[in-house]
Amino acid sequence: MSTAPLLALESVAKVYRRGLLDPTPAFRLDVDGRFERPQIIGVMGPNGAGKTTLFEMIAGSNAPSAGRVLVAGQDIQRVRYRQRDRLAIHYHQSYQVRRFAKTKPAFMLEPADSAYPLVHLFDEPQFNAQDGYIGFMLDFFRRLRGEGRLVFVCLHPTAAFQLEILREICERFLFVSGGRAETLADFEALATNADVRRYLGDLSP
Repeated sequence: MSTAPLLALESVAKVYRRGLLDPTPAFRLDVDGRFERPQIIGVMGPNGAGKTTLFEMIAGSNAPSAGRVLVAGQDIQRVRYRQRDRLAIHYHQSYQVRRFAKTKPAFMLEPADSAYPLVHLFDEPQFNAQDGYIGFMLDFFRRLRGEGRLVFVCLHPTAAFQLEILREICERFLFVSGGRAETLADFEALATNADVRRYLGDLSP
């Protein structure tokens, strides 16, 4: 049985440059982190900060400019295209699975070591506040964690109940802003972080 963390982001960077004549970075995201065990991770940050780019790199649909994304010890960029969602799967908004560009022939890539996604990335899921749907989704996230999966839930909070969702279910947080992704140990650390307070205001009860 593998002893590798469920997810390791090793000096991962994504850089988009202005153009051939102006190589100045127009966008840069740097992230390091290890996620050893099943958890539910809350992800937040301003629009355009790179949250979806981060999810795309974890799922293998967007190649990092530098560094490696390892899912259970496998470099996601070395895994066969049709099998990458056996390691990490990216659900964008209304649970549409993101596609990716093929840059190498499949025969040059290795098979996934998992038959079912180990990392689940929910990118701004649409929560219906009626008819118990929120409770259903929270139970679903918890069930995935109980089955040994790592769950990321990215929200751009526009209502108080969305913050309450994050407070209730998330054990750890990533805040993406200013070209980096910062790990925060719990909701209290999130609420007292200066960058988060500038983004959302005072989160004190």
